[in-house]
Amino acid sequence: MDRLISLCEKKYSPEKVELIKRAADFARTVHDGQKRESGEPYYSHPEAVAISLAKMDMDADTVAAGLLHDVVEDGDGITVEKLAELFDDDIAKMVDGVTKLTKTGHTSDMQTKEDRQAENLRKMYLAMANDVRVIIIKLADRLHNMRTLGNCSLEKRQRIARETLDVYAPLADRFGMGAIKAELEDLSFEYLYPEEWRHLCSLIEPKQDERMRLLNSAMKTITEALEQAGIKNEISGRRKHMYSIFRKLKGKNRSLNEIYDLVALRVIVGTVNDCYAALGVIHSIWKPMPGRFKDYISMPKTNMYRSLHTTLFSDLGMPFEVQIRTLEMHRTAEYGVAAHWLYKEGRARPDELDSKLAWVRDLINYEGDADSTREFIDNIQKDFFSDYVYVLTPNGEIIDLPAGSTPIDFAYRIHSNVGNHIQHAKVNGALVKLDHKLKTHDVVEIITNQQSTPGRDWLNYAKTSHAKTKIRQWFKKANREENIVRGRDMLTEACKRQGKKLSDLLKPEYYNPLLKRFTLNDMDDVYAAIGYGGMTTGQVLHRLMEEYRKEQKLHELEEKQQRREEQKASFDEQGRGVIVKGQHDMVVHFAKCCTPVPGDEIFGYITRGRGVSIHRKDCPNSEALQLDVERIVPVEWVMTESHTFPVTIHVLAEERPGLMLEITQLLLSMKINTKYLNAKSAGATVDVNLTFDIKDSEQLQTLIKNLQKLDSVLEVERSNQL
Repeated sequence: MDRLISLCEKKYSPEKVELIKRAADFARTVHDGQKRESGEPYYSHPEAVAISLAKMDMDADTVAAGLLHDVVEDGDGITVEKLAELFDDDIAKMVDGVTKLTKTGHTSDMQTKEDRQAENLRKMYLAMANDVRVIIIKLADRLHNMRTLGNCSLEKRQRIARETLDVYAPLADRFGMGAIKAELEDLSFEYLYPEEWRHLCSLIEPKQDERMRLLNSAMKTITEALEQAGIKNEISGRRKHMYSIFRKLKGKNRSLNEIYDLVALRVIVGTVNDCYAALGVIHSIWKPMPGRFKDYISMPKTNMYRSLHTTLFSDLGMPFEVQIRTLEMHRTAEYGVAAHWLYKEGRARPDELDSKLAWVRDLINYEGDADSTREFIDNIQKDFFSDYVYVLTPNGEIIDLPAGSTPIDFAYRIHSNVGNHIQHAKVNGALVKLDHKLKTHDVVEIITNQQSTPGRDWLNYAKTSHAKTKIRQWFKKANREENIVRGRDMLTEACKRQGKKLSDLLKPEYYNPLLKRFTLNDMDDVYAAIGYGGMTTGQVLHRLMEEYRKEQKLHELEEKQQRREEQKASFDEQGRGVIVKGQHDMVVHFAKCCTPVPGDEIFGYITRGRGVSIHRKDCPNSEALQLDVERIVPVEWVMTESHTFPVTIHVLAEERPGLMLEITQLLLSMKINTKYLNAKSAGATVDVNLTFDIKDSEQLQTLIKNLQKLDSVLEVERSNQL
């Protein structure tokens, strides 16, 4: 804590330092007794997060929120409302933004880890859209967790590393936080691909000393040359981070010798003019490699990155990269949006920062356009955190689009009205088709005509979910009546393929859940949505059939219940139960002449004064009884699991040693309780009578078949009497 407060006292006013002290004391109290997997006190984690935020020169409220970021999740009875009372709404909202939904009572309906992760990401993205400081806290939190991940189990290490590589490293990149992005990627790489990591290290290390000698020599040469030119500078060397090398080797199928920026020098000068002057000095010393110069000062990346990049041939023949930037550019390259924080005096004006973060506010619109949390997350990942191409407007403004984007995506990124009225598209001055794939550095011009409107094939041409949503919205408004007719016909055909009539599925109890799920007013809205491509027939039919099946199942259960109520079962003292069909309150008893057990085929015989007698259909008396047709009634078993019934069988076998042991072992293996066993020898044969308890006739038949398989057994018969 002393380290944190000492750092904050150099950056913030006494009042703000006092706020941070209160937050630190509160976090220490809440986490008292809690341990990290390393065994360290848990408080060491939020303190490390707060120190990272302070080093980035974030405002004091963000540092306080960093200290408190886990108190709701891990504290007993700590709520966002309580934090607002103890500190303020601003801090409480930031803490809420980084707190998982599972700890705030909003995921009771979630069933899978994937669902919970999607909901948590949705909450974080929306909180980030309202206050970008949320993601800065989250990235500082994730970075410290990744640095200490080695104490966790293998499964947890790989799960967290995968999430970091898929979600948090791209977020850091999108916000221009290059230092955090690089470290997150390298740590994730080491945990996810340990063999590839070790192999890459073995390739790089042998020549690393040679590369560092080259860098040290080049640093000395550049420093002397810039000082002679009167350009103040700071210079440092670095090795390209491992995951970046790995991606180039794997993705572009290169060898290590073809990667020219394995080592790089970073030259920091005072002004923009000094950057270009320094570039001229350096190019006068070494020959630049053709096609390897990039001017990100005059044309910054969309994540605010600015710098000059040039790759040079060294005296030793080994290429190396030089990056030239001002101190403010360097801070932006390392910490991105954090270096341009809105509340920092003397930094970017609010309107400047707002323009750089306009895409963040678009996240809220994406929620309204998505039909589910999963779709919302997928759309954001595709549109904002995938591989990019950087294209230019005719005025030189840079627009970043997902790789594979077309002029349609470009037009809708400019404005919906531009997209809805595309007539032609030009790329680098030449007319192109609307499905043309854009490349980095393309200059794109859209020619509009108010008479031109979207075509349905545009949905196939567009890459971004943003463009596809706007196209669907246009069709939704423009041709409603036509869409209703088209959608109804499409759904009717889909029903036919499933062997159903649409009219059978158009009950309010079937379609009301569908309307509620998609926030629609009536089935015409559903037909229209199908017609303009906003919904698929599969989505609609699946939900209608789901409700239809629910009702069918309910009817079946009700019918079964009704039959049970109409036909009351009768049981004897052994637990055998039957239903006498068409008769109520009949007294039943089970005939001793054939001793029926559940599973036997049976019939009922009405006896005078004794109710109904239950017989097996193969009873010795069956033929005589069934001559009196008027006294025969149909009956059926009521199957029970908790009762057993006595049965006697007769076994005839050739006498041999061990036979009785095999019979008893068979009964034991089938978990059959033997009540009586009698064996009589008759010369070369033996008669065995067995009485035992069974569950039903199926178990009895299995036993008889198993007995017949025994060596020397000649005959197995069921006795009609016990």
